Amino acid sequence: MKQVEIYTSAFCGYCAAAKRLLRDKGAEYAEIDVGREPERRAEMIQRADGGRTVPQIFIGGRHIGGCDELYELERSGKLDGILAA
Repeated sequence: MKQVEIYTSAFCGYCAAAKRLLRDKGAEYAEIDVGREPERRAEMIQRADGGRTVPQIFIGGRHIGGCDELYELERSGKLDGILAA
């Protein structure tokens, strides 16, 4: 599987839902909590082309978007292919 990175914050329901879907898919992910590491927020915004909300999800270095976009990829049947190495 490709490397997955997810920028999150505590008490974020969308973050929890995105992580749950990734776990259900068997995808391991690196979690960057911008609440605990506020200096990483600027990095997230730059990588996400200005995206300021969490989660921001990257698969294989490609910006996927947030929780809604991740679930849309799942509904359309494209997520497995994106996650595959």
